[in-house]
Amino acid sequence: MPINKYSEDSLTWHPDKTRLTRPIYKSLVKLLKEDISSGNLPKDTKLPSQRELADFLDLNFTTVGQAYRYAIKKGLLYTNIGRGTYTSPNAYEASTISTNDIGEEIIDFGLVSSFDQCNSLIIPFIQSVAKKIDLIDLLNYRNPKGTPEQLKTAARWLDTQGVIASTQNIAIVSGVQNGLAIALAALFSPGDRIAVDRFTYSNFIELAHLYHLEIVPIDYDDQGMCTDKLELECLKKKIHGIFLMPSCNNPMGFQVSFERRIQLSKIIKKEGLIVIEDDSFSFLTTYFQKDVIPPFQQLIPEQTIYLAGVTKYIGSGLRVAFLSYPPKLAKSLEKAIFNINVKTSGLDAEIVNQVLQSSTAQRLLEEKFKFTKRANEIFDEVFKEINPTRPSNYYPLFRTLPLKKNLIKDKQNKIEGYLLKRGIRVYHSKRFSTQTQPDSFIRISLSSNSLEDLKRGLEIIEKERIVHIS
Repeated sequence: MPINKYSEDSLTWHPDKTRLTRPIYKSLVKLLKEDISSGNLPKDTKLPSQRELADFLDLNFTTVGQAYRYAIKKGLLYTNIGRGTYTSPNAYEASTISTNDIGEEIIDFGLVSSFDQCNSLIIPFIQSVAKKIDLIDLLNYRNPKGTPEQLKTAARWLDTQGVIASTQNIAIVSGVQNGLAIALAALFSPGDRIAVDRFTYSNFIELAHLYHLEIVPIDYDDQGMCTDKLELECLKKKIHGIFLMPSCNNPMGFQVSFERRIQLSKIIKKEGLIVIEDDSFSFLTTYFQKDVIPPFQQLIPEQTIYLAGVTKYIGSGLRVAFLSYPPKLAKSLEKAIFNINVKTSGLDAEIVNQVLQSSTAQRLLEEKFKFTKRANEIFDEVFKEINPTRPSNYYPLFRTLPLKKNLIKDKQNKIEGYLLKRGIRVYHSKRFSTQTQPDSFIRISLSSNSLEDLKRGLEIIEKERIVHIS
């Protein structure tokens, strides 16, 4: 081996040789991935040449070359002929955005799951559906919106959430995300503007971008979207629609009060906005409040597309949601349903149908609330030093932690990558807004781990001292 003539200061990347294991080239790529995730290697960083890095690490030149080629194949690096090798502009996404890329040892606070400890309650219904005499009928393309019995069950359940719906104007779709895609494709055109809360559901933002729609962030308070701010944006330029999560905003956790819903409804009517109402958390909110705050679908039914998924209620793997829509929009929406959705899994829809018709539906509510209540208590206990304030939805499935002021300007990938290296996956507030915001935070899912792992993961975050204490 040549004498090492390179120091850490002379190289843009200097991996720790003591951490290399066989096969060396894959181990080297793993270290590269970690440094990208942590923000130590920003996009378009020029890496040392293969010979320089080989000399620094006292490795064979071909081993480093093999590592670089492997990293290029994985999308972490790219080459500029004659100029060198660089970290890819999409390197961070390639290394951390996919749930499949994180190991089982990682405590995942990014995914908002549904307390999978309760999934055993669903097994008897899966077995029952498998024994149905007419099972084969669930495997065809008939009844693309759902069977008549399934739609009746959906209408009855939606009624418990305050939705005024008939079976003629309900469709069973493959989860809320699928329903959102259907609504955006059917009712909006490229360039249309949609108002959202300043921080809102990240997957809705991504879908809107996919359809070339303009997101208009509107400020909020603990009662919901601010009416004066919405009116002001409507005066500036035409707004075509509005996306709201009234029972529990994701990520902030606030619930839109009844008074604010009335105020917003007046503006929505006056401006002729199409409402996309994502009420995925209504099942739990309605349960613990013991009453129903009327959804926008009840207040302005002719302008509202209402979506309620059952993945958080019944089981994460059952991709089923109920889409309720007004008759005047039926033709456009049903066309999109048939072209985008074709048909939701008949097996999934029937399992959900049987659960909702049974006493297990109530038991699931009781169990999910018990876990949600305890998870929020654990969060408050671990972070008692900062005295976290509960949002207006007192029992959300996620909470937020404000970042220290000296960390606010740090990039999303740096904060997320820093915690990922410590065994914790979180989502930075940048994921939930289209604009740079002054109040950066991390969102913590409370529902995707056992309560023991939840506490262990929160304690790791607390010890890192990255949270702002007011």
